[in-house]
Amino acid sequence: MLEKPLTVRDLIEPAIMKAGGWVNTHAHADRAFTLSDKVLEIRRTYTLQQKWDVLDQLKKNSTVEDYYRRFCQFFELMISQGVTAVGSFVDIDPQSEDRAITAGLKAREHYKDQLTIKFGNQTLKGVIDPEARKWFDRGAELVDFIGALPKRDERDYGRGEEAFDIILETAKKYGKMVHAHVDQFNSSDEYETEMLCAKTIEHGMQGRVVGIHGISIAAHSQKYRTRLYEQLKRAKVMMVTCPTAWIDTRRSNMISLSHNSMTPVDEMIPAGVTVALGTDNVCDAMVPWCSGDMWHELQLLATGCRFDDFENLVKIASVNGRKVLGLDPYDSETAPVMVRSRQDKRG
Repeated sequence: MLEKPLTVRDLIEPAIMKAGGWVNTHAHADRAFTLSDKVLEIRRTYTLQQKWDVLDQLKKNSTVEDYYRRFCQFFELMISQGVTAVGSFVDIDPQSEDRAITAGLKAREHYKDQLTIKFGNQTLKGVIDPEARKWFDRGAELVDFIGALPKRDERDYGRGEEAFDIILETAKKYGKMVHAHVDQFNSSDEYETEMLCAKTIEHGMQGRVVGIHGISIAAHSQKYRTRLYEQLKRAKVMMVTCPTAWIDTRRSNMISLSHNSMTPVDEMIPAGVTVALGTDNVCDAMVPWCSGDMWHELQLLATGCRFDDFENLVKIASVNGRKVLGLDPYDSETAPVMVRSRQDKRG
């Protein structure tokens, strides 16, 4: 009988399990597994910014039971892969109201012995509109970290900087971390990560802030990127990369330096920036092709960035994720019983 051939996965995944298992730091579990012909048509027809509003009907029509089912399906998928901690945004807005977070908290209680779950409030409607602000404030009390989408308020009102201030002030008030969607559109016109760093220092939130995506960073010059990495370190801002969501970004016709639509992890890690891994949306209108497979996300990251540093890939998939979620380092003695069991079997 032939020996099983050695793969890169055989070299890396056991080390991830030994380090405490996979950590999925960024997801939208409340919208997971909502594929349909209509949803796929939305994906084909609308841009990302348009989908911020096109999804309203889906959210309005979703009951607590609908949300609970999606959360459970998503958490079961994570557990099956050896994921031990998850961070998920949850829509808490005029459309979802508090139905999604109610379901999420119920699901978290159900899986508490198998998975550590942290929630953040999704702010697709921003924080400037009065009705959206009402639900943002209400959500801030219910979640573990404060979620942010400053681009919404910049687009609608030209008040992106004010949105950063509101979000950081709220996080400071409640003693919570911030996870902010930044630089998502693969364009050299975006400077949100730079503003996030400046605002983090201004509000005294160093080490408590996370930037999600940072795709547009790669569209800037090497000189700019080098300066930005220094700002990230100074502000102690961490980054989350979601590889399938990278390549789902629309093609740009701008004439600029050749680059992938990817968070430049291969530059960030050597520069001393903490980077963690997430799936982002799973089987929904935003990213229908993402199946929530953590190995696929890591493989895509390593391939797209030509980053073969195994030691740091393990940290990105595990240790760094715990930092991003504000969790203590993994301790086999204090981990839930079912989590320890999985590590023993895989390690």
